[in-house]
Amino acid sequence: MTLPQLYDIYHRHPVVTTDTRHCPEGSLFFALRGDKFDGNAFALDALANGCAYAVVDDAEVAAKDARCLFVDDVLSILQELAAHHRRVLDTPVLQITGTNGKTTTKELVAAVLGEKFKVLYTEGNLNNHIGVPLTLLRLRPEHDFAVIETGANHPGEIAQLSKIVQPNCGLITNVGKA
Repeated sequence: MTLPQLYDIYHRHPVVTTDTRHCPEGSLFFALRGDKFDGNAFALDALANGCAYAVVDDAEVAAKDARCLFVDDVLSILQELAAHHRRVLDTPVLQITGTNGKTTTKELVAAVLGEKFKVLYTEGNLNNHIGVPLTLLRLRPEHDFAVIETGANHPGEIAQLSKIVQPNCGLITNVGKA
């Protein structure tokens, strides 16, 4: 499955999930791996629960159902898909980062912009390598602005997230020891 092929499918099924307990009808399930779980093990459940497709990186799982879309790495393709979607829509994006104050600043900026504009912003503090792409994949043509919060728990993470977000403007709240 190539990025252009996946983006075409995403266009037809623009709701993304990583949780089989929340599978809106016709959504795309991304079978992410974690320290204690492998989303590939739940791909068929996601399809049974209403997802139109499951993006997997386990060839054996992909062979079990034609709606399982095989990729080399689910997390990487999720991030690439979000970055591509962000480029296609070209909505002005403000990226907010810093040691502390990110979430409060993001909420305040989104509230002020929201008085006059349709604004997409990071929900809660979903500001990591998974939450940021999921937020960007909620971006729609009707949004006038996006306010994206990015956080880090290791060196280089903000740089990686910035490549996905591709901000027009950045705001650093504070830099210090975490």
